[in-house]
Amino acid sequence: MSKLLLTGFEPFLENRHNPTEQIVLELDEEVVGEFEVISRVLPVDYERAAEMLIEYVDQCEPAAIMMLGLAADRTKVTPERIAINVNDSVEDNSGNAPVDQPIVKGGPAAYFSTLPIKKMTDALVENGIPAEVSNTAGTYLCNNVMYSVLYALEQKEMDIPAGFIHVPPTFEMTLHHSAHTGFPYTSIRDSIKLMIYALSDD
Repeated sequence: MSKLLLTGFEPFLENRHNPTEQIVLELDEEVVGEFEVISRVLPVDYERAAEMLIEYVDQCEPAAIMMLGLAADRTKVTPERIAINVNDSVEDNSGNAPVDQPIVKGGPAAYFSTLPIKKMTDALVENGIPAEVSNTAGTYLCNNVMYSVLYALEQKEMDIPAGFIHVPPTFEMTLHHSAHTGFPYTSIRDSIKLMIYALSDD
């Protein structure tokens, strides 16, 4: 059976909970569609996250890679179209706050996701889950790992689908933030499974 490497992040900044951590731990070793899910939780650390993820790719030799991250201000599940070659954001969990720093010196300006993002988004909408393709993964750790992995796959000449998906916060995370709308955790988790099924059929 083909392996799918699924990654999430630990909690970060003011977010005491990160649903992507819970999702990947829950789906670890589960069979979804044609894939056996192999899950890993990444640190919110510019110096470690991408390096660890690339090591996991070497260890697992997956047939596909799906990276997850929390976008606490979004109200839809958003597969990312593109990652750009820059780190420029607030502090990570180790206190690093790069400014206009290339992820790979001399690397391409950007990489496009190789996941079937339109098909995945359509599958979510058809099942009543708000979703749309996003054209910016930001300049924080989510963009960092997406760019780093796509660059590494190119260097290794590994032609496998890979990309990043942002998920919205859960209801519990927005109880004290009336401006934000949360999702049931189960809906977020099920959205990931639906996208894996869509990838299986691609």
